Amino acid sequence: MSELSHEAGPGASAPADAAALIEEHISVIEPEDALPRVSLEELPDAMRDACGRAGWTSLMPVQSLALPYLMAGRDIMVQSRTGSGKTGAYLLPLLPRLDARQQNAQALVLVPTRELAVQVEHEARTLFADTGIRPAAVYGGVGYKKQMDALRDGAQLIVGTPGRVLDHLLRRTLSLEHLRLLVFDEADRMLSIGFYPDMKEVQRHLPRRRVHTCMFSATYPPHVLRLAGEFMQDPAMLSLSRKEVHVAEVQHLFCACRPMEKDRLLVRLLETENPASAIIFCNTKANVHYVTSVLQGFGYCADELSADLSQSRREAVLDKIRRGALQYLVATDVAARGIDIPALSHVFLYEPPEDHESYIHRAGRTGRAGAAGTVISLVDVMQRMELERIARHFKINLTEMPAPTDDDVAAVAGARLLTELEARFRKLNGLERLRVARYAPLVRSLTDQDDGGDGELMLAMLLDACHQQSLRESRFPEGLPEQRTDGEGRSGRSRRKRSSRRDRDGEAAPRQDAPARQDAGEGSPANDADGTPHASRSRSGRRRRGRGGRTPAEAAPTEPTPPAQTE
Repeated sequence: MSELSHEAGPGASAPADAAALIEEHISVIEPEDALPRVSLEELPDAMRDACGRAGWTSLMPVQSLALPYLMAGRDIMVQSRTGSGKTGAYLLPLLPRLDARQQNAQALVLVPTRELAVQVEHEARTLFADTGIRPAAVYGGVGYKKQMDALRDGAQLIVGTPGRVLDHLLRRTLSLEHLRLLVFDEADRMLSIGFYPDMKEVQRHLPRRRVHTCMFSATYPPHVLRLAGEFMQDPAMLSLSRKEVHVAEVQHLFCACRPMEKDRLLVRLLETENPASAIIFCNTKANVHYVTSVLQGFGYCADELSADLSQSRREAVLDKIRRGALQYLVATDVAARGIDIPALSHVFLYEPPEDHESYIHRAGRTGRAGAAGTVISLVDVMQRMELERIARHFKINLTEMPAPTDDDVAAVAGARLLTELEARFRKLNGLERLRVARYAPLVRSLTDQDDGGDGELMLAMLLDACHQQSLRESRFPEGLPEQRTDGEGRSGRSRRKRSSRRDRDGEAAPRQDAPARQDAGEGSPANDADGTPHASRSRSGRRRRGRGGRTPAEAAPTEPTPPAQTE
């Protein structure tokens, strides 16, 4: 079935009968107190006129099902894949709700990328033409003036990425005091890019009264469901999916490649998919060790589990899994049996299993407790034939996905890195911004080289270092609290335990621990404006030394550091 979408722009055709399409091709799960579906003819005049301006002759299934809930002001989570017409589903109900006479932001749509922000704004301009309702797109990577002018002119609909929306809120060029509707579009992608901290900061600027909130996402893995619970009150779930693959079930995908390209393909898939956590299955212990080394070399928080490991090493890996401090586990079938990784969204098969039953065992690790899951197999020509036999045997709907290219990876990693840099820049104080500004001329000189120098590559090296650091930090609501360490490589939990132990022994170490943490950061009271430490640091360090000339941090036992975190 060809996919028809209103996102194609004005004049795009639509199915003649949305209800028939729903019954024939789409599996729908509606809330217990479901509202009746609506047709184009049943919409208010203003909404029908808007459909006419866009060239829509009927409603798409997601619009027919979701519009009644949005028109009734009910919080709802809509599961619908990209390109299904969901943009119209949340824009059309705005027509009777937005007041063109009020020059303030009344609706906010948060999207993951600037491209989607521009696309939604364009569609909104078409739907809202001649109504007096003005949309404005705000996103990072560009200047502020045009966006500030649109906000100053009183745009009623704001479409933007969370980071840039937060920038405008902090600059006081945007206020959400009069907000009526909040929409999260493609929430799963926003979390993948790393916008969760920004979304929580935006939440602090929302009115204290209830704001009608809706969420649209292609999938609802655990971290997306957790996000919904933080922004919405008792939301209903409306799920649309193809009848062959239900949203709460597992997607079975495969990528074709040559045998020698599997390691690079796996890295590209991890970059573009960015799972909350995943298991990578291999058939042999040698491949487990090799894949783990590759992932650690690229900076991922990955570790292995195989029969070759000592018992103490296995227990250390299992402990990291239990604490949620390990993002990627590489293992054989035998080693992975009985292991439950929290929020496991993806399973990767570096090679298909040697028997059919093992495929079901591997795939069953994800998609648990009603959450969505994805299984991606990496196959060469012969392995593809074996995988297709497994799919026929178990009647699995197996779908080929295109292998991500270097450009795909660069775009995804670039978007994530830009989000990280914008967040860091917002946290700088005035003195730190002056310090950073000293290097602006050097940046310009490095990027203006005409002799083919290495200036751009040197800047890219610094960006890669920032990206590698972000790989070790959680970008999802559940977090990886035990992965973050202080300057000595100790976990926060271990530090708190030792502090409590020193309290019981009658020592005053906790009071001295605070200066130690201040010394570690730039711009702290222990540092000069340019980051140079005060002379008092060495004196305080000598005061903290105990017997044997060691500091408490050096004397205390430390947890084993995974290879991926070793600098």
